[in-house]
Amino acid sequence: MFKGSGHVADGEHFKLLQEIGATVNGSTTEDRTNYYEVIPSHHLELALFLESDRMGYLLPAVTQEKLDNQRDVVKNERRQNYDNQPYGTSHEKIARALFPAHHPYSWPVIGSMEDLSAATLDDVKDFFRLYYAPGNACVVVGGSFDPRAVREWIEKYFGELPEGPPLTRPSPAPASLAENKLLATEDKVTLPRLFLSWHSFPVASRGDAVMDILTSILSSGKSSRLYRKLVLERQIAQSVTAYQDASEIAGTATIQVTAKPGFTLTQIAGMVREVLDELEAHGVNETEIEAAVNGIEARLVSRQASAYGKANGLATAFTLTGDTENYNRELQRFLNISPEEVLEVGRRIFSSGNVAMSVVPLGETRLAVEGSHILLSGGKP
Repeated sequence: MFKGSGHVADGEHFKLLQEIGATVNGSTTEDRTNYYEVIPSHHLELALFLESDRMGYLLPAVTQEKLDNQRDVVKNERRQNYDNQPYGTSHEKIARALFPAHHPYSWPVIGSMEDLSAATLDDVKDFFRLYYAPGNACVVVGGSFDPRAVREWIEKYFGELPEGPPLTRPSPAPASLAENKLLATEDKVTLPRLFLSWHSFPVASRGDAVMDILTSILSSGKSSRLYRKLVLERQIAQSVTAYQDASEIAGTATIQVTAKPGFTLTQIAGMVREVLDELEAHGVNETEIEAAVNGIEARLVSRQASAYGKANGLATAFTLTGDTENYNRELQRFLNISPEEVLEVGRRIFSSGNVAMSVVPLGETRLAVEGSHILLSGGKP
């Protein structure tokens, strides 16, 4: 997508934008791919032309040579960020265990080496025709501009492009675990790390907001439940974090703990369970909720401080929920959440089946949670 299109020579896409001081990049998650330019406002027409040209006229410029070159780039990215990164393949192994085999969240966004090697030029072109059409995309412009001029440019550059073929969206059944899965894998790491993952709530839902608050209460700051117990009081953990990861059709709640030298992940798991049992028995208080909401509000305000933050937020809201107003309503989801609601949601999530993934140093499987199935390098028992 950055290597030229029907009216833009190879290398010119980056060159034209870099010459005007633009920041250019793209990103992909389980649910969407995002391309963006942050540019001086008087060069907005150039950015719209470049985006429309690669949306409407990319395929004539796609060659086997370019595909092979970019395939190697992505393979190298996988090696650097996943395969050769400490704990780097943990999340894809967890996803494979957490979701059924054909669920779209059961495999990594970047794909496997086998997938990357198998992709043909026809595969790439067919994928582009289906998913990169105007009918499956949105354009967001944020910052200083004349709305009338922008509408004219968008009509000029995008108006003639065909909508594209109809799409059939996947509708997988809600995923759940009937029992806990205990898995372990060896890695080139110094300290063992435990991942505990549960099925949770999709993006923009009430449950998603409640779990954001609850995971903040558990691990945000030195006074948080898990940090205080595992790091400060018992001193068995090097670090601890809990987070709610919400996607379009499902969510995952995760607690991640790195043990201090001399401690096993069985000990870590037992202490985490103590904290969760205490939570389920006695709940949280208004002060903890208020502190969590304040932190969330600060992060939301920070994201909205830039033109890119606003544009990306609107694009994400529209793409994942179909309503840009959900971006403006984001903070409202966190208001009027009571201790009783947090307790009810916490009991529901943390009493359900989970995946406990132990990542231990090479040759140190004794440090894994007791009873774990040892995974081979490919992630299978």
